[in-house]
Amino acid sequence: MNFKIPACLILLVSLVVCAQSGFADEAEPKKCLKGIEVLTGFGSAKLRDKATYHPITFYLDLDFDLKPQLEKINFNPPVMFDFVLEPFASYSYQPDNNAEIGNNFLIKIGFVPETWKLQPYFKGGVGFIYITQHTREQGTQFNFNEYAGLGLHYFLNKRTAITAEYRYRHLSNASIKSPNRGIDTNYGIVGVSHLF
Repeated sequence: MNFKIPACLILLVSLVVCAQSGFADEAEPKKCLKGIEVLTGFGSAKLRDKATYHPITFYLDLDFDLKPQLEKINFNPPVMFDFVLEPFASYSYQPDNNAEIGNNFLIKIGFVPETWKLQPYFKGGVGFIYITQHTREQGTQFNFNEYAGLGLHYFLNKRTAITAEYRYRHLSNASIKSPNRGIDTNYGIVGVSHLF
């Protein structure tokens, strides 16, 4: 598996987001990268012919504020509205020792004004993943995943928050190769978030 192309894609997407939102008004430059989150989670998925699949995942979330772009179309939400670039790596001890590596492209939308200490949000999107685990569900080790989940930031101060999330992940290979039954995983995630 050659990871040079996905790394270039990640860099390109990051640069485009920064170029579009970083300097909307030269008189008042805006920050491109809004914050960073370090998260870890435990997942559980049922496999047909093997024991339950248990990945332990480590995420690095790079949060980019989309509101400067939304303001250009006269949409000014008072809530969090972020694009999240999320590289991740997982270790699974069951059914076999194996690993996952990939990247997600997510949207994070808050439910309350950003000034509140308690910030519930929705997070969802898509990504790509390479898994070393061989299963009867998937005919390939390179797959795609879709995420949807709910989370909560509890701000300890203006810049630092404790974060908790529930996520549902669907993993499949987009019918590149048969079988493609998919693997559905439920995750509990915790971590720390920091705003710049």
